[in-house]
Amino acid sequence: MATVAQLLGQKPKGLFSVAPDAPVLEAIRAMAEHGVGALLVMQGEQLAGIVSERDYARKVILMGRSSSDTPVSQIMTAQVITVAPSQSTQQCMQLMTDRRVRHLPVVDAGRVVGMLSIGDLVRAVLAEQAQTIEQLEHYIHHG
Repeated sequence: MATVAQLLGQKPKGLFSVAPDAPVLEAIRAMAEHGVGALLVMQGEQLAGIVSERDYARKVILMGRSSSDTPVSQIMTAQVITVAPSQSTQQCMQLMTDRRVRHLPVVDAGRVVGMLSIGDLVRAVLAEQAQTIEQLEHYIHHG
């Protein structure tokens, strides 16, 4: 089973974030530009929260708020569920399932070092399964 650190090593480097006082419209534009479903909300070097397309849909659109007048801090999730680089993909999937989240910031020694999405984890599990099948087929044919 792969670790969070191994998964992060396979992803392109770079964290996408927005400031808590930025307008929601800026966050949505950044998500679209980078092709991601959530952004870290950073106050300097500190993780202040996470904001997702789901937050936007439920807390801006459904409540009739303005994307350009509402700051990210009003719709973000402040109690962020994070994981450590040493945790397994299995633990991450369990966390996502139990807590109904699709993104997990990765924190190492108090610093945000990456972000995992449900897509990252599904890709990792599929790759592990393919490798296992290949090994089993090799064993069957050459055993």
